[in-house]
Amino acid sequence: MAAAADKSRKPDTSKDKDKDKDATGKPRRSLLATILIAVIAAGGAGGAVWYFTQRHADAAPSKAKAAAPATPAPAQYFALDPAFVVNLNGRVDGPRYLQVEVQLMTRDPEALPALQTHAPAIRAKLLMLFSQVEPEQIADRAGKERLQAAALAEVQKLMKAETGKKTADDLLFTSFVTQ
Repeated sequence: MAAAADKSRKPDTSKDKDKDKDATGKPRRSLLATILIAVIAAGGAGGAVWYFTQRHADAAPSKAKAAAPATPAPAQYFALDPAFVVNLNGRVDGPRYLQVEVQLMTRDPEALPALQTHAPAIRAKLLMLFSQVEPEQIADRAGKERLQAAALAEVQKLMKAETGKKTADDLLFTSFVTQ
């Protein structure tokens, strides 16, 4: 009968139920599902952040490359030889001279022959400009830079009238002596 009593009794499944619960008494399967969902969500969020930052990082260099100007043409120089030598205006403490060597810079390959053609007119304009200078005006760097800018403006004005283009991009003093 003991065997019959054992058969009529339901088997004790409390041990199996305890396996599906954690220390707090919550079912283990729902805890695992929650952790799995959290890991998937965190991975998705991290992937989204990476995707959007990569897309903007890849787009930024292409915009920078598109915005960067093309490499300028090589510079070509035309020397106005011989050097300019003029008397300076000023007080009567003796003769004052300015000797300056000038070179014109252009990036237009077609401008160099035009500068050579109009060199006598350019020299005449620059001689007039340099002869109006007073020694005090060119005593410091700022004064020399103002004279350089005025000389470039004279050349560009003349070349615009003669050719329709400024042709000279810059004017350089390669030697500058006052006495």
